[in-house]
Amino acid sequence: MLTENMLRMLWPQGDSKVPGLIAGIAASAPTVFPKYGLTSDLLIAHAMAQFSHECGAGTEVVENLNYSADGLMATWPSRFNAVKAAAFAHHPQQIADEVYNGRMGNAPGSDDGWNYRGRGGAQTTGRDGYESVETKTGIAVLANPDLINDPAQFLECAVADFILCGCLPFAAADDIQGVTKHLNGGFIGLDQRTVWLARWKTALSSDGAAPAHSTIWLQQALNTLGAEPPLLTDGKFGPQTSAALKDFQQAQGLPATGSVSDQTFAAIDQALTTTQRAA
Repeated sequence: MLTENMLRMLWPQGDSKVPGLIAGIAASAPTVFPKYGLTSDLLIAHAMAQFSHECGAGTEVVENLNYSADGLMATWPSRFNAVKAAAFAHHPQQIADEVYNGRMGNAPGSDDGWNYRGRGGAQTTGRDGYESVETKTGIAVLANPDLINDPAQFLECAVADFILCGCLPFAAADDIQGVTKHLNGGFIGLDQRTVWLARWKTALSSDGAAPAHSTIWLQQALNTLGAEPPLLTDGKFGPQTSAALKDFQQAQGLPATGSVSDQTFAAIDQALTTTQRAA
């Protein structure tokens, strides 16, 4: 079962945007997970892997729509030309209403796009999404969308969205591609979600007693960060893993020892976070 210690280990900045978030998630976990049918470590690991990616391990709990003109054209090329992008750049509320209104249950000419922008562990988006979560949980998120990020409600809202998206059978089959497709609508960040899944499986299987970083996690992380040739994720710390680690350490300006250290793990975590945000 998920514990507060586990969360603090895996989400070290988890309280940075919502004070008390870690404690709130841990306190609600024993009730929320069984309520929604997440009755095994495998199911919990899949859910938490997705939430870890979607909300940046607690550091990105509200969708950031502060796009530059170039960012708008790259993200929504059919909606923004150079002139229109320049007018909307760095106006998050106007951007949200422009790109989200008229779909997902958001009314045209309203502030629904902004009011129901992505929030929470599952980045629930759109009036329809919020209404579905409210119907499923009984939590009044339509009238007060920020309740999705309330520490006491955060986990239940995220898990409810996970269930509503049809993720549970794919999690039961240990199919991260299927889970990602149903929650995300595509495969954005699949590599990072896979790394998160390995970390959560390790933490949950050891009840938090073992370090969150394992050799499999390390191999998957180095692959995500461009290990060449890609490593076999077999959990064996052999010469190829050591060589890939040396390459990473050298690129980061760290002593290229080819062995793990707290400093190296911290650098990998930071590099993964940067990669996730750029994805």
